[in-house]
Amino acid sequence: MKVIRIAATGGPEVLRLEDLQTPEPGPGQARVRIEAAGVNFIDIYQRTGLYKVPLPYVPGLEAAGTVEAVGPGVADLRPGDRVGWAGAPGAYATHAVVPADRLVRLPERVSARDAAAALLQGMTAHYLAVDIGALQPGDACLVHAAAGGVGLLLCQIAKRHGARVIGTVSTEAKAALARQAGADDVILYTRQDFVAEVKRLTGGAGVRAVFDGVGRETFERGLDCLRPRGVMALFGQSSGPVASVDPQLLSAKGSLFLTRPTLFHYVASRAELERRTGDVLGWVADGTLKVRIDRAFPLAEAAEAHRALASRQTAGKLLLIP
Repeated sequence: MKVIRIAATGGPEVLRLEDLQTPEPGPGQARVRIEAAGVNFIDIYQRTGLYKVPLPYVPGLEAAGTVEAVGPGVADLRPGDRVGWAGAPGAYATHAVVPADRLVRLPERVSARDAAAALLQGMTAHYLAVDIGALQPGDACLVHAAAGGVGLLLCQIAKRHGARVIGTVSTEAKAALARQAGADDVILYTRQDFVAEVKRLTGGAGVRAVFDGVGRETFERGLDCLRPRGVMALFGQSSGPVASVDPQLLSAKGSLFLTRPTLFHYVASRAELERRTGDVLGWVADGTLKVRIDRAFPLAEAAEAHRALASRQTAGKLLLIP
């Protein structure tokens, strides 16, 4: 099989295409022939060493394809099943061995590409809006990078729950995409002070939740967008990690809540995984959650995919196709 593997952390050039022996699944595992793999910022964090992983390492935490073989003790899957996953490593490859309890079947109307584009970022958007934001009709929220992979899905899911969505983007083209995804108001942060605009749009009240995947450039000022007892969900750091936070700051700005979540704690149990994937893939299947794929790269061009994602000039999902 072919894989992208890193032997040492560094820039995109450390992503090397290699040939490895195709593995056999062990107990409780299934081997999947990958048809599409998602490219996510966490892959960049792992490649650079910001998030530590054992080396050598095959990156990629999200993919979809077809089961080729199952190991002992796997009763719920069989060869030929169409499946996807988010959370198990090794997706930058033609094949991967994955714990069977992390795989979910794909609805008939969901393609492998759409599943690979929706699972990790869609479930992230789901737990942000449904669990952390606990958005109710009439609540206002701020979505940074609203035309990004998570942002476009988060706008749709927040609107589905009746929230007023305010998004930030860098260009008019991205503003149009955010509006198509349901954003009620869009702020061009390259031209406007997003704090002042949020206060103006909410009549000075602020928003219930800020969903921040940008990090260093937006975090501290994002706290000023929250209403008293609002929640800041810092779920990424595409612009770099944020500085240390004095907890007294949260008190001074309105008894705010701050969380730095990761998806894997929100799909820890099989029941929660099935609930979240059931919603996300079900909405994709019935057409009420639109997935936007910005570009698909051949597996051998993983480095180019990383460069494109890091440029923050993309709108929607990037995929690798083995």
